[in-house]
Amino acid sequence: MKKIFYTLILVATLVACGNKNKQTIDAVIAEGNLEKMKLKQEQILKSYDSIGSLLRKIEGAINEKDTLKKYPLVTTFRVKDTIFNNFVAIQGNVETSQNILLFPEFQGILTRVYVKQGQTVVKGQLLAKIDDGGLSSQLEQLETRYELAKTTYERQERLWNQKIGSEIQFLQSKTTMDAAKSNVEQLRSQLGRTSVRAPFSGVIDEVITDQGQVVAPGGQALMRIVNLDDMYVKASIPENYIQSITMGSAVAITFPAISLETEGTIKSVGNYINPTNRTFQIEIDVPNKEKNIKPNLIANLQINDYSNAKALIIPSNAIQENARGDKYVYVLTDMAGENAKVIQTRIETGKKQAGFVEVLSGLKDGDVLVQEGAISLKDGIMVTTKPIN
Repeated sequence: MKKIFYTLILVATLVACGNKNKQTIDAVIAEGNLEKMKLKQEQILKSYDSIGSLLRKIEGAINEKDTLKKYPLVTTFRVKDTIFNNFVAIQGNVETSQNILLFPEFQGILTRVYVKQGQTVVKGQLLAKIDDGGLSSQLEQLETRYELAKTTYERQERLWNQKIGSEIQFLQSKTTMDAAKSNVEQLRSQLGRTSVRAPFSGVIDEVITDQGQVVAPGGQALMRIVNLDDMYVKASIPENYIQSITMGSAVAITFPAISLETEGTIKSVGNYINPTNRTFQIEIDVPNKEKNIKPNLIANLQINDYSNAKALIIPSNAIQENARGDKYVYVLTDMAGENAKVIQTRIETGKKQAGFVEVLSGLKDGDVLVQEGAISLKDGIMVTTKPIN
């Protein structure tokens, strides 16, 4: 400490001398002698060099003896390559291709409704019956005429094969039979419209028209039937993802209303860009074993649009940015115990996900950088670190 004391006295003496020589400098300038001014300049520079050297010596001695000196405290992060997946967050809507309203195809009174809301039905099952207005009786008469025409034709055919009778009689009997058959088939088709049957297996979601009401084609629907097995989520995707979101891409699906999470893959990608909102359509199959996913349910989608098996990722709060927009971090070097020196290092970044950023260049596997506390640092200063992650 005695050495430091004498050094400080010397510095003070030199500074005092500099102040003492101030009037002499003014006198030299006033005299206007160029040679004397250059000589005085040389003397002053030598004095400054001596002071600077002595100050650096003092600072070194102080740093050596001052064990209580504190550096900025920072937390650190060790860079390592890892799998990086980027996800696009999109909201979708549950739909099904088998969700339809059943309308009457015949005008009359709805005489019977055989199902109720929530009932499970199979394809072809009779759901309701409309009064046929006497078509059943007409069909019986036509069927009788057809049987008679058929018998007559068969008899004429046997005679004709035996070369008995005229050809015209044979042809007339065939025409009469064919006409009677056509009338029967036509009336059967009309009568079939009085029976409402399930077009596919599913659940009766709603019975709209009550028994006893008059119904007609183009009027009120009779009921809604839904198949909850064949469900999918439909979503609109911004056009800038058209190359990264493709068929087979993995999707994490969340249904907030029923607190359900599941996974799926994209089964179809639209080829048409909607000019109104600049989006294209995708569809994702959704398993529905519990039948708790309903049409029009909101689905939150996390679509994997990018993956890197050996990515360097760092916390986003470790990145600083200058006025030019350059991104940089502080990398630790010369580590000795808890203390280290920081080097400002420029980086290029890629995708962002969940508070982390992919680094494309500027860092390597194993680098240790400042995570928290970087905002107040400068290139080359010493810091004290907390434990590495």
